[in-house]
Amino acid sequence: MNEALSQALNDQMNYEFYSAQVYLAMAAYCSGESLDGFANFFIVQAEEERFHAMKIYKFLNDRGKRVTVAGMENPNNEYASVLDAFQHGYNHEQIVTKKFYHLSDLAMDDREHATINFLKWFIDEQVEEEALFDSIINKLKRIDKDSNAFFMMDAEFAQRSFTPPSE
Repeated sequence: MNEALSQALNDQMNYEFYSAQVYLAMAAYCSGESLDGFANFFIVQAEEERFHAMKIYKFLNDRGKRVTVAGMENPNNEYASVLDAFQHGYNHEQIVTKKFYHLSDLAMDDREHATINFLKWFIDEQVEEEALFDSIINKLKRIDKDSNAFFMMDAEFAQRSFTPPSE
């Protein structure tokens, strides 16, 4: 693996840690609004992002590359509504998808087959992430002012948990 690809993967690992912070900030917003189920949704999302970061960390180490952990910018902590938080989350996931596409392009240009194979998992994961956020946004728009449906969603998300996929 060349240094440019190694550095790009390291940058992505740090961005995944940043993504966890983004989702923790969204969770804090929801907690502040007494929407504990929605807060739990974003806490679980943060756990997934840390898992993704550590998956890249391990891959780089397994390939004999030095990992460097960088600082991160402060995430947005203010949202106009739960819908606004999910729209920001969806936009964030679209950025992550583009980053993984770029990594995949770098790996293909370098004919780095192990990395191409490794990145396929993340690209598949991004399809699921974008679809999940899009679905939730559509539901939130549909229920609009129906407080019963909104609180049912909150209760549903309180049950969400993260189980790392088996390798």
